[in-house]
Amino acid sequence: MSSSLDQDPAFVRRAFASIANRYVLTNHVLSLGVDWLWRRRVARLVAANSPGRVLDVATGSGDLAAAVSGACDPETLVVGADFCAPMLRHARRRGLAHLVVADGMRLPFDDGVFDAVTVAYGLRNMASWAGALAEMRRVLKPDTGLLAVLDFSLPTAAALRKPYRFYLHRVLPAIGGFLTGNREAYAYLGESIERFPAGETMLDRLREAGFRDAEWHPLWGGISSIYLGRT
Repeated sequence: MSSSLDQDPAFVRRAFASIANRYVLTNHVLSLGVDWLWRRRVARLVAANSPGRVLDVATGSGDLAAAVSGACDPETLVVGADFCAPMLRHARRRGLAHLVVADGMRLPFDDGVFDAVTVAYGLRNMASWAGALAEMRRVLKPDTGLLAVLDFSLPTAAALRKPYRFYLHRVLPAIGGFLTGNREAYAYLGESIERFPAGETMLDRLREAGFRDAEWHPLWGGISSIYLGRT
C-alpha cells in the first residue's frame, strides 16, 4: 500500500481547478445523488454538539459547509477553507460568506479556536494524512472539540468489492472524464480511494493523532464512511 506521503498537492490543485465548473454536477451523477444525504448526516452530527464555530477544511464548492450552516443555529460561524481558489468561487456563489484560501496542512488559525472541524472527501487528497489530522486537532478547542471526516471507502462485504472496484477504475473515470473533460482526475480518484485508510485503520490514525472516542459510521455498505473523533 502506498504511503500517505504519496499524495501530490500540485497535481491535486491542478485537477480540482480543471473540473471546478462541473464538480458539483459530476459528484451527484457519480454518487447517484446520495452524496448530499451523507453530508446532511454529518451536518446533523455536528449540529448535535451545538458548536459556535465550525471549520470546513477542503470545503471545495461548499457543499458540506452549506449543510452544516443549515443544520446549526443561525448564530454559528461556519468557515470554509480550501487551497484551490477556483473551487471557492463556486462556494461563494452559493452564499457562503466566510471563505479562505488555505492549505489543510497549514491552517491560518490560532490554536483551539473551533468547536468542530469537518472535512468531506478532502483528507484523502492531502500530502500527509497524519500531518493534516494533527493540524485539524491543533485548531480545535481542547477537551470539547469534534472532528468529523467523510470520505469514500471500500465496501465492508467482500462480495461487493470486485464490482465496486470495476466501477471505481473503469466506469467512474469514463463518466467523470466525459462530464468534465479530465479523465485523469477521476482515474486518480479511484486510486486514491484504494490507498486511503478505512474502517478500523482510520480509527487507529485518529487515535495516533490524539483524538479520543473515535467512531466509524459506514454508509451504504461501506462505500462511504463517517469518522468522528474528539479532542
